[in-house]
Amino acid sequence: MKLLTILALSLLYAFTAHALGEDSAATAEKTVREKILDDIHRNFDTKNRALDSTMVKLDSKVTRLDSIIKLTGSPKERIDRVAERVEVLEEKQKAREQNELNVYEANYQAAIINMVSMDREIKPLILFRSTKDFFNALTETGNPTTYDGFRSGFDKFKTYIDETKEDNPTLNTLASIVNATGNITFGIPLVGAYSQLLFSGMSDYIKSIGHKRRDLKVEADKMFAITVSVSQFVTDKGMVENEWDEITEALQEMQLQYDSVLNRNLNMLGITRPEMTNLFTNQSDADRRYLYLTALREKAANYVLATQKSRPKDWKENIYYQLMDVQSLKLKYGDITYHIKHHIGKYSVLINKYKTNKEIGDRVGKLDQKLNQLKATFDDAFEPIQYVHAATRMYKVL
Repeated sequence: MKLLTILALSLLYAFTAHALGEDSAATAEKTVREKILDDIHRNFDTKNRALDSTMVKLDSKVTRLDSIIKLTGSPKERIDRVAERVEVLEEKQKAREQNELNVYEANYQAAIINMVSMDREIKPLILFRSTKDFFNALTETGNPTTYDGFRSGFDKFKTYIDETKEDNPTLNTLASIVNATGNITFGIPLVGAYSQLLFSGMSDYIKSIGHKRRDLKVEADKMFAITVSVSQFVTDKGMVENEWDEITEALQEMQLQYDSVLNRNLNMLGITRPEMTNLFTNQSDADRRYLYLTALREKAANYVLATQKSRPKDWKENIYYQLMDVQSLKLKYGDITYHIKHHIGKYSVLINKYKTNKEIGDRVGKLDQKLNQLKATFDDAFEPIQYVHAATRMYKVL
């Protein structure tokens, strides 16, 4: 909980910027990321076409030399052409090695851009639940004190408890719980073992009301009916809510993994985390973020080239592991957003179950509009299937 609070405070800028009409929306971030990735791919394609042209010419030379070697009768000329053929084959090998270098450069550039961009993608996902009207309204719907007909009945019930608790162990226990806070919402759980004390106490209270006090009995019956309906709603809501704990845990685990991978790669490139945070994560201007990613892309390419020169035998191994780590993060992020999307749909089932309830149906039914708004907000900001699809195809292959 403390972790989420810290993250929420550190990310408040994103939602403030959105409220002011700035370009911190997920669509703007997606545009910046895709623009720089398109630059990387176009640059790679240009190099690839040039290498293809070179390979065609070299293959043509080899074919021509093979014909000369086969047909010539001069030993000296045959030796000269064989030597020339060896040189051409060496050029072909260099071209293959250059192609391999180009592939790793493009892939590592793409990995770095995707990894850094995730810093602005993960945080809105963390805040998604805590900042939405729907969840606030959902909590309020599960609070019996917000319903007409409950409060006045409960106040009289509480008086009854205080007056009769000494003769009734159940009411005595109930009184100690209620009086501890004076609030039904926090003092008495509406589900679980303690809720049975509440229902039992309310039942005793209703039985104690004489037949001549009809208005009081109607009021008490109403209070009891609301409490039972809300308790059932809160029970079912809790079953749905429990899944959020699993999602939150997965999100926290991904955040830790992300921090580890990001810090390692920034260190490899000679970049500090505060620098990235200042020039990219907290930067509201999309053009400046694009320029920063462009510079970062060049550093990634230079790192691959420097590693190849300094470690010619095993230069690919370390870079390959970074590529896999970033792709794993992207896939995990897409998987979490997919689970959230699926989870949101379960609230529709919950609402439909209680929207016709006599006591709380009107309030529950009003959640539909807020839920639809929540779905629309999520769909605009997150595209789980497309995100995973892109993550599985984020690298060039040899």
